Amino acid sequence: MEYSTFGRHVAVDTWGVDFEVLNNADLLQEHLVEAAESCGATILSMQSKQFEPQGATVLVLLSESHLSIHTYPERGFAAIDCYTCGETVDPQLAIDYLVSVLKPDKIFAKQLIRGLGELEVVTPVMNQVELV
Repeated sequence: MEYSTFGRHVAVDTWGVDFEVLNNADLLQEHLVEAAESCGATILSMQSKQFEPQGATVLVLLSESHLSIHTYPERGFAAIDCYTCGETVDPQLAIDYLVSVLKPDKIFAKQLIRGLGELEVVTPVMNQVELV
């Protein structure tokens, strides 16, 4: 069986996020799991680290690649990225879910189209997700 090398990698910087949310690795891990599930990704493992005096990193290893967040609560900043290989899992859905949860004041995002030769950089359309 031959596999496609096509992939999408969405990177987002969020600013103006609540300190308590960004400083809670357990809560962030829950949200990243929900985000991965919302886009249909297959979770292989998770790793998280709560830093002192503040900050967190959460990595969700996906069968399709990864989803991660690195936070700087004292600055209200979170760096989020999601890379998925293939066409069946859309990383933008996971990003949209996380942005809806974090409720940042400002969002800066880019998407890389990978695996087709020269990297293509596009500005993704950010959509609000209705949380249930």
